[in-house]
Amino acid sequence: MVVAGPRMKIACIGGGPAGLYFSILMKKAFPAADITVYEKNKADDTFGWGVVFSRETLGNLRTADEPSYLEIERRFAYWDDIQTFYRGTCVTSTGHGFCGLSRRQLLLLLQERAASLGVKLEFSRELPASPLPDADLVVACDGVHSPVREKHAAAFQPTVDWRKCKFSWLGTTLPLTAFTFIFKETPHGLFQVHAYPFEKNLSTFIVEAREEVWKKAGLDTMSEAESVTFLEGLFAEDLKGHRLLANKSIWRTFPTIRCEKWVHGNTVLIGDAAHTAHFSIGSGTKLAMEDAIELAAQFVKHGVKDVPRVLHAYEAARHPEVDRIQRAAQPSLEWFENSARYMGQPPEQLTFNLMTRSKRITWENLRLRDPALVAKVDAWFATEHDTRLNSDGSAPPPLFAPLKLKGLTLENRVVVSPMCQYSAKDGVPQDWHLVHLGARAVGGAGLVIAEMTDVSPEGRITHGCAGMWNDEQGAAWLRIVDFVHKSSSAKIGVQLAHAGRKASCRLPWEGDGSLTPEQGAWQTFGPSAIPFVKGSHVPKAMDAGDLRKVRLDFGAAAVRAAAAGFDLLELHFAHGYLLSSFLSPLSNQRTDAYGGSLEARLKFPLEVLDVVREAWPSDRPLGARISAHDWCGEKGLQVEDAVEIAKALKAHGCDFIDVSSGGNVIEQRPQYGRMFQVPFAEAVRYGARVPVIAVGMIQGADQANTVLAAGRADLIALARAHLSDPSLTHRHAQAEGVDTIAWPPQYGLVKPTRPKK
Repeated sequence: MVVAGPRMKIACIGGGPAGLYFSILMKKAFPAADITVYEKNKADDTFGWGVVFSRETLGNLRTADEPSYLEIERRFAYWDDIQTFYRGTCVTSTGHGFCGLSRRQLLLLLQERAASLGVKLEFSRELPASPLPDADLVVACDGVHSPVREKHAAAFQPTVDWRKCKFSWLGTTLPLTAFTFIFKETPHGLFQVHAYPFEKNLSTFIVEAREEVWKKAGLDTMSEAESVTFLEGLFAEDLKGHRLLANKSIWRTFPTIRCEKWVHGNTVLIGDAAHTAHFSIGSGTKLAMEDAIELAAQFVKHGVKDVPRVLHAYEAARHPEVDRIQRAAQPSLEWFENSARYMGQPPEQLTFNLMTRSKRITWENLRLRDPALVAKVDAWFATEHDTRLNSDGSAPPPLFAPLKLKGLTLENRVVVSPMCQYSAKDGVPQDWHLVHLGARAVGGAGLVIAEMTDVSPEGRITHGCAGMWNDEQGAAWLRIVDFVHKSSSAKIGVQLAHAGRKASCRLPWEGDGSLTPEQGAWQTFGPSAIPFVKGSHVPKAMDAGDLRKVRLDFGAAAVRAAAAGFDLLELHFAHGYLLSSFLSPLSNQRTDAYGGSLEARLKFPLEVLDVVREAWPSDRPLGARISAHDWCGEKGLQVEDAVEIAKALKAHGCDFIDVSSGGNVIEQRPQYGRMFQVPFAEAVRYGARVPVIAVGMIQGADQANTVLAAGRADLIALARAHLSDPSLTHRHAQAEGVDTIAWPPQYGLVKPTRPKK
């Protein structure tokens, strides 16, 4: 589209793909615009080797500027496969759709196209970050180390997260036909390769290793040439006699860059200057060119008279999309930082794990792309876990695998999360609880966990919370447990808790906030006299008598829970309730034996665990839900702390850990998203070598299968999904034709059937 308008002066600082492509699109739309691109390097300088795009990106480029797209397309290398080389095996996954070309060739094509439209290109010209050029619009596309961003950091508010791996961006004469991942275990540690073709007989070959592995191998003291020689020897079998090629291929640390703001007056950041996404999920070039497309589109939409307005419209439109991509990139980046933990998985599982690392590809999506691979993974998972095969001999999805914990065997891996109903009377569960829990049990879940059940009246969140401090409550729970056992194949657990400083609150549907004395407020307790919310109850800092009472209350509640017939017991060490608040340094500021170091903060929760372990039958599983992260900067709990907490709990008799996060402080800033807490569960599973339950916006059976098949968790707890669909597990059985799990005889008409072989 060509738009008439006043003459506009534009300065692009940086002559990479972002600046060149934006100048092309703006010159097309506004031919009268005076556009100059300033690049500090020479015209034919480029660092790195190939760039890679998805098929989806190609459509965007074609729509934006077909002439440059057609020139680029002529030089593309195309492939559909991903190959994973690991312990002498190669697993191929197909149906993915990539293309690549030389970064140098891309720049030359864009330079030619820009020049043909009348864009001025000034090479070997580095502009100062201050003062900025005298122009109507300044586009700062000056890369990862952007001087403009750093000079004006107060306006852009950047954060730079330097990661844990070192990488070297190399080329090779090895002709590849797939996106290639190589995992090489060495005495120094694990090295991994991200490689892909980009033109005939040339491929990109990125080598990555944890910094401690890189140092142990001595690479920190090697020259570029020595490093290349070392890597050629390390990957000699994979290179098949071909050479590695260097082009300023120094070892670097990847920075994840985020900017709170991209706009400062008439200056805008685009590309790597504004944001980075790890190379394991795609190309920074793709992000940069899509930035250029959106920025130009906003000028076409709004015109050039009010530049700040256009820039803010661009930021409002583009920032959320980049945030989404960065959220996908983070788990992928962390997967490769921690990939050594997966060495030992079977090749097919490792490949599935690798394919689904960023959450953008799930079990169902991968099955559409590559049904053969997913069928192999399902079959392996079924064999590994003694899953009953369907009548026709096919393997059910991983969700239907049984799990044994102590003397308890769960029919499948689906857990109904504890969900407070606030509908008890004096702590006694009512008919609502019978119907609520009974419906989810009848719906096919392997395990149903009753809501947070408090061990004393003062341990309740609200007047409507369930309890286990007297025999009337125990008898009411027995009625519910009996129904679940008689009417379904599900097992039922209880979550024992004390609300601590988060107690004495209104019912949720009566408004937020603490109860007043007139409404029946009671004294709350905590490790320290710090209210959860300013203006709410100030908890009593617990003394020796208070600590003793809570220990006894938990022990007595465990005895009642066992008598009620519960199959499993979970202690609530999460979400800022009493035992959780002892664990977090943000809420525990004691100076006695129960505060200070993590070991000291663990002391009281472990004392409670010991009492419950003694009271609870030894053949029934006992676990704990923990908050693995406080979401409150470096001062709060970190996932590394969660691993140590899990190790201690395991040593004191915990059979599983239910891994959640947050809730300890109101100032928390969680990064929500689908499956957002699964990485915490995975870290605990591998770090403490204990079975884990994964929680946190796992949205149904597809994502549950993804987490299980990849080996990230042992059980999947679903809350909201079960509120809207009590029969979620049976519905998935219907969709997949799984005919081997139990159904109530009353529902036999809808039970799936398959023809027998």
